[in-house]
Amino acid sequence: MNNSILSNLKKGIWLYFFLLIFEGALRRWVFPSLASPLLLIRDVLAVYLLIIALRNNYYPSNRLVPLVFLIGLISIFTSLFFGHGNLFVALYGARILMIQFPMLFLIGHIFNKQDVIDMGKVVLWLAIPMAILITMQFYSPQSAWVNKGVGDNIEGAGFSGANGFMRPPGTFSFTTGNVTFFCLVACYVFYFWLKPQLINKYLLIASSLALLVAIPTSISRTLFFQVSITTLFFIWAKSSQPGFLKNFSQIVIGISIITILFLNFDGLNDQVGAFTERFTKANEVEGGLKGVFLDRFLGGLISSFNNIDDKNIVWGQGIGMGTNVGSQLLTGKLSFLIAEGEWGRIIGESGMVLGLLIVLIRIQMSFSMLFKSFTKLINGEELPWILVSYGFILLLQGLWSQPSNLGFYVLTGGLLISSLKTNEESFIEEN
Repeated sequence: MNNSILSNLKKGIWLYFFLLIFEGALRRWVFPSLASPLLLIRDVLAVYLLIIALRNNYYPSNRLVPLVFLIGLISIFTSLFFGHGNLFVALYGARILMIQFPMLFLIGHIFNKQDVIDMGKVVLWLAIPMAILITMQFYSPQSAWVNKGVGDNIEGAGFSGANGFMRPPGTFSFTTGNVTFFCLVACYVFYFWLKPQLINKYLLIASSLALLVAIPTSISRTLFFQVSITTLFFIWAKSSQPGFLKNFSQIVIGISIITILFLNFDGLNDQVGAFTERFTKANEVEGGLKGVFLDRFLGGLISSFNNIDDKNIVWGQGIGMGTNVGSQLLTGKLSFLIAEGEWGRIIGESGMVLGLLIVLIRIQMSFSMLFKSFTKLINGEELPWILVSYGFILLLQGLWSQPSNLGFYVLTGGLLISSLKTNEESFIEEN
């Protein structure tokens, strides 16, 4: 084992992480004229790291990597001959399968459990200024510098919210990046509450408050639902510790007190009001909580078949067509050319053959991670279990069409694989 190469690969993964967090800031505030090239900066870095790994026998050996790579390669040709016919759109879409998907497993192969914990500490440090930033964006007009859009866009980077307030993007190019970031923050906040001896208690408290502020300020139901799910996973993990009944009663009392104080804190009246309004109106449109859950999680695969053009039922309309960049290249504007949901986009792009295979791979991965994480929990290791509280849904139906979401898919999936290791031997090679 070459420690120098391993160290450099780990540094490259850390760079990937920081580019994910600050890529939007670079495109909006620092180098707006380079907004388009910077969109691909993580892809360039991933290619470099994968080449280094391949040359030095660190390339991930999981059987899914060459299979998905082959699907991406075939998809380029099917897109050109049977789909949209645009080479650049096809290459942009195929990069997800041929570059970013292997990058997920490279992170899992190179990182160990301590690396996952160290990254968690950095995530909590970043959560504090991020909460301050999105609060500034929440109260600032879209014309303000803090809300500046990608490439000097004067319309601002905020997205439709409620009560006259926009959903803030944080350091990302779009609000979904901010939401996925705080979903990851929630995982680490709850993990370190399970293992408070691993972190500075003041940092843990401050980052916990930052998460609480982010929930209403983001005006995001996704973040609210995800934090709720992670809370349930936390309680389950806590139940395996001694004195659970006493701890559980303390948890319930603590959450109740914090919720009451939080909802009655004058400084958050606007955020809570906007979040409540957004929550109520959106649920009414989508048929309430039951409708949202069935449509977004259980009905995704069934509804995805509605997005297949009869002429393209076998090979789809072409890979990359359903991405943000693909729609921009094909029509000159951002739109959902195929479907807003992830499975619908995949089936619509790649058809019944390749598209369904990709969906099945994602299903297999997510359930495999869930079962293995539960096994680790039984053996007293809580980290994979807490990470899979978010990773399960992300691996299952997380968006690949939006760059920040794709980045968090890769990062979180890699961290989850790394957390499943029992020693320096790769989890990937054990499966």
